[in-house]
Amino acid sequence: MVPRVLVVDDEPGVRAALRRGLSAEGMEVTVSGDGTEALRLALTGAFDVVVLDVMLPGLSGYRVLERVREQDVTTPVLLISAKNGEVDQADGLDLGADGYLVKPFSFLVLVAQVRALLRRRDTAGRQACLRVGELEIDRAGREVRWAGQPVALSPREHELLVALASHPESVVPKDDLLRMVWGEEQYVTRNVVEVYIGYLRRKLAAVGAGELVQTVRGQGYRVCAHPA
Repeated sequence: MVPRVLVVDDEPGVRAALRRGLSAEGMEVTVSGDGTEALRLALTGAFDVVVLDVMLPGLSGYRVLERVREQDVTTPVLLISAKNGEVDQADGLDLGADGYLVKPFSFLVLVAQVRALLRRRDTAGRQACLRVGELEIDRAGREVRWAGQPVALSPREHELLVALASHPESVVPKDDLLRMVWGEEQYVTRNVVEVYIGYLRRKLAAVGAGELVQTVRGQGYRVCAHPA
């Protein structure tokens, strides 16, 4: 599986450089420049690593990290900051960060830290399995079951279901799904989300779970543990 990395930094140049560099290292990169949007994306649990700047508009990186951990999202987080004091680093680690890198940093060091977090995640099996009611998703094996029955999904359909199931009972906007599942593919429009939701529903319906993915008109989609 291609590692999915969320990069959050308020400096456009830093975001662009990290997206290019990490993409060249074989990672799928989503970027954000504000704390509020970063929190919404991180709470989906759809990423393998989050690279999170401390100084952000909306919510600081510390507050984003704090709220992510309060919601029991265990995605590894690497904090990056111009603050190099011991207290700053201790605060970040105490809030649940998995690493702390001081700006300016070497890109090679950042990549090494990201890869270390990916290895640690794989070893620990973090978020390897998602369960929502009768739905079970094995992220590592890319296997999906409903009430014990296997559901064969394409890679895109699988990622779409993961993005929804990672935040059960909550509405995920189309734009967020587009960003999480299709990343920075410029040719993709919001209509593709509707098309793939249709594909996903038909395959779920074949095993009796046609109502699992619900449309919230004007807002987006959600997965419900006990669909009517």
